[in-house]
Amino acid sequence: MHRRNGKIRAREVRVIGDLKEQLGVMSLDQALQLARAKGLDLIEIAASATPPVCRIVDYGKFLYEEAKRSKDSRHAASKMKELQISPAIDPHDLAVKRDHAIQFLCEDMKVRVKLRFRGRQKAHKEIGYDVMNRFVTELAAYGHADSPPKMLGDRDLNVLLSPLPRNKRAKNPRQDHALQPPVAAAAPAIPTENSAA
Repeated sequence: MHRRNGKIRAREVRVIGDLKEQLGVMSLDQALQLARAKGLDLIEIAASATPPVCRIVDYGKFLYEEAKRSKDSRHAASKMKELQISPAIDPHDLAVKRDHAIQFLCEDMKVRVKLRFRGRQKAHKEIGYDVMNRFVTELAAYGHADSPPKMLGDRDLNVLLSPLPRNKRAKNPRQDHALQPPVAAAAPAIPTENSAA
């Protein structure tokens, strides 16, 4: 919990104003007077710093921002999608799965790829590893594997892909397609004019 107002123990504090501007280092009494003059609270946000950092803000608003921030971080961490492929997957099906994975990674979701061996496929696991490594390589512009593909039990080969930071990630191909339809719609009009002439 954050200390506030009279509960703050430091003699000197570094103060951040209600508009998040730096007000500098001052005595605790000066900081408290500033906060009271604005009808706000003085909240210690970095107790371990020297001097401790305090912020002038409404305590209720501060608690709301904190709760919202922790909720957003929890929500982002829980976003994960799972795709299942097989060693004998058709190239077109693999391309569809790849496109789904790209979409999920572009939406900042983690993607777990599971390759399941059935029957005689277990005797040729190298084929599964080849398919999985090819799949991960095709997604390298959008995400990276947290660790190399590994077996879970004797049937499932798993890999977890995390999205690259947005500034290092390739553009979302689906967004590019969304920009193109007006051009594509105009293209069929040209042959009809030629055929009429």
